[in-house]
Amino acid sequence: MSRIPATGAPPPQQPTDETPTGSVAPGRLTGKMSMQSRLMATVFAIVAGILLVVALVTSAVLTTVLNASVDERLKNTSESLGPEFGKNAAAGDPVGQLQDSRAAPGTMLIFGTSSGGAAGAYFTEDFSAQSLSAQQISEVLAVITDVRPHTVKLSGIGSFRVQALIDGSSGKVLGVLGLATSSESETLARMLWAIGLVTAGGMVGLGVATSVIIRRGLRPLRDIAETATRVSRQRLDQGDVSIAERVPHDQADPATEVGQVGSSLNTLLDHVENSLSARERNEATMRRFVADASHELRTPLASIRGYSELSLRDPTLSDTTEQSLERIQAQSLRMTGLVEDLLLLARLDEGQEVVIDAVDLTEVAVYALVDQQVAAPDHAWSVEADEEPLIVAGDGARLSQVFVNLLANARTHTPADTEVTLRVHREGEGSATRAVVQVHDNGPGIDDGLQAEMFSRFARGDVSRARKTGGTGLGLAIAKAIIEAHHGTISMRSSPGDTTFEVRLPAKPLDAVPDGDQDALT
Repeated sequence: MSRIPATGAPPPQQPTDETPTGSVAPGRLTGKMSMQSRLMATVFAIVAGILLVVALVTSAVLTTVLNASVDERLKNTSESLGPEFGKNAAAGDPVGQLQDSRAAPGTMLIFGTSSGGAAGAYFTEDFSAQSLSAQQISEVLAVITDVRPHTVKLSGIGSFRVQALIDGSSGKVLGVLGLATSSESETLARMLWAIGLVTAGGMVGLGVATSVIIRRGLRPLRDIAETATRVSRQRLDQGDVSIAERVPHDQADPATEVGQVGSSLNTLLDHVENSLSARERNEATMRRFVADASHELRTPLASIRGYSELSLRDPTLSDTTEQSLERIQAQSLRMTGLVEDLLLLARLDEGQEVVIDAVDLTEVAVYALVDQQVAAPDHAWSVEADEEPLIVAGDGARLSQVFVNLLANARTHTPADTEVTLRVHREGEGSATRAVVQVHDNGPGIDDGLQAEMFSRFARGDVSRARKTGGTGLGLAIAKAIIEAHHGTISMRSSPGDTTFEVRLPAKPLDAVPDGDQDALT
């Protein structure tokens, strides 16, 4: 069989394999946290906030207690140092004063000298007295603004708790006495480290316990979600649907909040299953009615057509009567076509009218185009097809009916000189091999408002395309039913100057085609 030359128009980009709608892949994340993550984050934030407040309050209280302890020691040291104070003050010898008073390590003493300056010293941990520098003395005197104890951090020797020494009889300031707070600082640091470690351990334990408890508590919700997900993956739009999935009885106890959700979902699934069963019964009844009515109408329509043809043979008929009989005959033929289409759709809905055999899809499609080329020589027809045969399991007559319908639509609803291209090719490999047939034209296109209804029954596109002849609006619905009976898909996309109808069918792999069949089209 010779092929019609291609026009050279490049094929449009092929769409990728369709993905099932209505479900979300488990790994596809939306960026939102799950309920378990939100609960854990909330618990963590609350407990961490409480522990932080406890740590701050503990630190403040402990600091106050330690300062009070140092202040008490400072008072006692001041009382014990007082009788010995005046002995070395005039000489400006704070080192001698500390040594004579046998002060404890960490004690600091500052007093004025006879020259009007100030001298100071402190006892180290090894019981040696060291003089304070002028800057260190200035740092101490800067915080002595009243008689209360103050804390000062001296560069090079650490923090001290300092207080002015007052003469009880005269009220005169004798000097400044201080005690090192290194031991208290170490105590506070050890306490804060202990609080930090306990807090960290507690947060880890809290995380493990919270995760286990929340995960266990949300397990019924996850089971309910899994049940709903399994139901969502079922085809519910056609056929006899039975929803066997239910939430387990122990997770549908109305006494609990989660159980109320499970019980409500079970009730909803019961209602949906009953509604779908009722819908299927109604559709089955309607299909039987349409099939029976169409079958019964064939006989009277055939009688009407036969009697009208017989009556037209009478030479004595008047012109008016003859015209009336011709109109009756034309309308009976049109009615017969509509009844035949309805009967075919009813039988296709019931799974009938499809005889499966090995079919060369390229040959079927090209023959359909040749017929249309003869019917419309004013259009530019072309074929783009692979050299190898494209074998599918199907009904050759019904598949031919689909391609005739698609090509007839392109012929009927487009103006003269429109380029119509038939593309037939193979996609995929192995069991995923698909036969793809496209009918493309560069006509005016289909109105956007009609595209969603093109494959519905009695849908007509005369609003968007200039129609030359009428139709029943069942052609594309029949084509869709035939393709779905072959476990395939049919789709359409259209814009001004670019309209494509695409049919995708399961095809046999190329290596499964006998060698004899590969030469069938040459």
